[in-house]
Amino acid sequence: MSRLLEELRKYKARDDRGIMANLRCILVDSKKHRAWPALNRLGIKVDDYISAFIAGLYATHPKESSIGNFGTTCKAIQSERNESASKKDNNLTPTERRFQHLLAARGWDELSARVYRMVLMAKAQDVRVNYVQLGADLTDWVKDWGDITRTEWAAKFWTIGTTPVDEEDL
Repeated sequence: MSRLLEELRKYKARDDRGIMANLRCILVDSKKHRAWPALNRLGIKVDDYISAFIAGLYATHPKESSIGNFGTTCKAIQSERNESASKKDNNLTPTERRFQHLLAARGWDELSARVYRMVLMAKAQDVRVNYVQLGADLTDWVKDWGDITRTEWAAKFWTIGTTPVDEEDL
C-alpha cells in the first residue's frame, strides 16, 4: 500500500489532474473502465478492488495523515463540524449516526459506499485521512467480516475525555 501512495504522491506533486480524474472514476460503477489504464500505470491489478478504491479515494481527497485510523478521521470530522454529544441527551450527533451506519456495513458495496461518503465529508471539513491504515483496515475487514476493525475504529472514535489530535499540532 505504501508503494501505491508513493506513486500517487508523485502524480499529485506533478499536478497530473488527468490521471487523478481517471482514478476517481473507479468510485463510479459506470465509469470504472476509465480508471483501469491509470491503475495499470500505478502497478495495480484491475481486480485489486481495495487498492483501486484507496487510489480513487486519494484522487478525491489527497490530504493524508500518518496517525490514527478511520475512527480518528471520523472523530476529527465531528470536531470540525462543531458537533458535540450532550451528556443530558441520548441523541447521536449526525456524524456519530453516519459512523454507526458505517460500522454496521455488511458487504463490500455497502462498506465502500459509506467510507466514500465519510471521505467526502473529510474533504469538506479539510480533515486528513490515513490511507495506509485505511487500506490495511479494509483488507482486514474483508478477511474477517470487520469485527476487529470495527472495534478498533469505534475505540478511536468514542474515546472518553479526549479530543482529536490534529497532525499539524504534533
